[in-house]
Amino acid sequence: MTTLKQQTDAKIAAGRQANPDFMKGIDDVIAQAKAFKEGNSALKLGQAAPRFELPNQQGKSTSLSDLLTKGPVVVTFYRGSWCPYCNLQLRALQARLADIHELGAELVAISPEVPDDSLSKNEISEMEFTVLSDQDAKVAAEFGVAWEVPEFVLEHMKVDRKLDIETINNGNANIMPIPATFVLNQAGEVTWRFVDVDYRTRSEPSDIIDALQKL
Repeated sequence: MTTLKQQTDAKIAAGRQANPDFMKGIDDVIAQAKAFKEGNSALKLGQAAPRFELPNQQGKSTSLSDLLTKGPVVVTFYRGSWCPYCNLQLRALQARLADIHELGAELVAISPEVPDDSLSKNEISEMEFTVLSDQDAKVAAEFGVAWEVPEFVLEHMKVDRKLDIETINNGNANIMPIPATFVLNQAGEVTWRFVDVDYRTRSEPSDIIDALQKL
């Protein structure tokens, strides 16, 4: 079975072939972001996660505090259902969800998408974990993973991808989460994390499970 990294590398390679100028621009932005150590503001190991409360796709609120009463929590931030790399990641997590649950943990996926009918009808909504909407990226900012998207990327989304991100995110088009995943113990402390400003790079589900096994 191919790993998530192998699937993602194939997606990147296809993107380079289809749109080399755009992908080079992404590489340059990522290199600059890493040079300035963006992502270093993310929650560190041992820190307590902020106790958020966010709506799911039906508008029903879910709180981190309630989830932690059941056991450890895996919190992953993704850009939205329109992002092919996010869909690869979430499918990979869904495939290992039984293993996560077997370790007594809950999985929560958070994006800036508005919790409306479009979200309730897409593939992500059919997955068996909690999907929450962080419309103003406030929770992403509290976790230290909110990122200001470069203008040329927004232009690519609008012109090439035909995506109305402003509508999708309820007016918030230029702030998105860095793809990041945090494993929290039942006290709400970060025991493992993966943070990368390169939205094409995601944590492997097997690494998340290894982190849960060590709790």
